[in-house]
Amino acid sequence: MSDSENERSRADALRARLARLPRWWPLPACAAAGVLVGGGFGVFQTPQYTATSYVVAVPQAKADPATALGFAQAYGRVAAQVAVLGDAQVEAGMTPAQLRDSVQVATSPDAPMISISARSDRPSAAALTANAVARSLATNANHAKDSTQVKLLTFSRALEPTEPSSLSTGVTTLVGGSAGGLLGGLALLVRPRGRTEAPPAASVPGPASALARSGT
Repeated sequence: MSDSENERSRADALRARLARLPRWWPLPACAAAGVLVGGGFGVFQTPQYTATSYVVAVPQAKADPATALGFAQAYGRVAAQVAVLGDAQVEAGMTPAQLRDSVQVATSPDAPMISISARSDRPSAAALTANAVARSLATNANHAKDSTQVKLLTFSRALEPTEPSSLSTGVTTLVGGSAGGLLGGLALLVRPRGRTEAPPAASVPGPASALARSGT
């Protein structure tokens, strides 16, 4: 028997085994695969820790709270710029690109508060980076406090996180299983159905039989 015939016979045997499986088999198969992938990701991922420092904008004698709120929004938008982070990158021991990637800045529409969150695989590094960016931002902003009439002060220092902020293994396993089950359900929806045989057509009597019936 030639190689092509062997391959054809194996393919026919595989198709026959798949045909004997129930129609809904992709659903549990995809869910199981998702559980394995999600669980493996949770086990082998590096835990990440997040520390957050807060800076508040304080109006001076010639400014009002609305002015402080506006400058807090402005400083929040430029906090991740290289010029502002000049001192922070030295203290944190990072390049400007690494510092921008690990830091997230957010502001509040109702309060002149700026939150600076740093993410790292080490709790101490996360707290150090968040505090360094907060100090650098306040220092650079306070150089212009005489003209802006707004001063930035550290409201709350970042502390070393005790638990990772990244997803746990249980959560990644659950997400993977849910995603696999969803893909399996979609595969069932788009899977072509088997051919259905057309119902037999009604028999029509021929001319001879019709004439015989009319003669009787």
